[in-house]
Amino acid sequence: MKILVAPDKFKGSLSAVAAAEAISAGFRQVWPEAEITHAPIADGGEGFADALRDALGGEWVVTRALDPIGREVEARYAWVEAEKLAIIDMSEASGLWRLQAEERAPLRANTFGTGQLIRHAAERGARKILVGLGGSATTDGGIGMAAALGYEFLTSDGEDLEPIPGNLLALIRIEHEGAMDLPEIVAACDVQNPLLGPRGTTQVFSPQKGANERDMVALEEGLLNLADVVASDLECDFRDTPGAGAAGGIAFGLLSFCGAKICSGFDLVAETLHLEDRIAASDLVVTGEGRIDGQTLEGKGPAGVAALARKHRKPVLAFAGSIAENAAVGSHFDALCAIIDEPVSLDIAMSRGAEFLARSAARAARVLHLGQRL
Repeated sequence: MKILVAPDKFKGSLSAVAAAEAISAGFRQVWPEAEITHAPIADGGEGFADALRDALGGEWVVTRALDPIGREVEARYAWVEAEKLAIIDMSEASGLWRLQAEERAPLRANTFGTGQLIRHAAERGARKILVGLGGSATTDGGIGMAAALGYEFLTSDGEDLEPIPGNLLALIRIEHEGAMDLPEIVAACDVQNPLLGPRGTTQVFSPQKGANERDMVALEEGLLNLADVVASDLECDFRDTPGAGAAGGIAFGLLSFCGAKICSGFDLVAETLHLEDRIAASDLVVTGEGRIDGQTLEGKGPAGVAALARKHRKPVLAFAGSIAENAAVGSHFDALCAIIDEPVSLDIAMSRGAEFLARSAARAARVLHLGQRL
């Protein structure tokens, strides 16, 4: 029996790499003779760099960068020396996880720290930089990042503008003479939202970053002004590009200021991992994430794994902390297993995620083993 274990992260509890290890541990308790291989996945959000570093045999590069509200922190990105490839999670420096709930500051939080990581990688000699988008604390359209890369944002008086979203309405001109040269940059994301409008980054994502209704009006108007000034001064307009609204609009910034391309995070990871070939060579495919629901079908990793498994007529089993009652979701997987098997609080469930996942995998393995004997 060849089993491919290809989970996404269990957000707030386990990385994709840790989830794969827990699932394998559970299966090996019951099925020690099974041939189990790992292919931890990501869809562009948190864990993107870790999944690719693990797959490509990269190392971590640790440096200093600013968090979303300007505090210096230790931050890291993955580095693959043979390819001079840098892999950055934008959430590493600019993520919501960096802030306590009371510290969330939607009109101040910015992506300057992500720009510092891009600069560090470029100065290290990167030939290509992959940036995973997701989990941001920011709604700044990428101006913080751009400022760290040498762009200047000016007021009507020609004064430097602090690159925070609360200042975007005062932006009149963008100077790019001092912007650094960059290697190829690819932005990986799992959403199709544009920058503006009812499906834009402000309306859909900013409330979870602490924005109230007044903040949302200011953010939307500020991003509209940013898009207009970018169109005028940089002669490009990506406001309506699918995915431009990812991670607080940093995707728009990467397109506009860095000449980046946007691609599906899952597709990029799947190609790097040769995932389709590995699925075709397996007898059973196992995936999972923290919650499986309707959003899983909108570009999330487990749905991508399931689609490849169906293409090659391989059974696919998925684990999750919780599973929505949704016929469309259920039809994508041959079996779904919720991992919590006793009444516990959310905090306990998250802190003991590896234990619950390994136990659930062991139970599933016993059922599969029994099925082979019938």
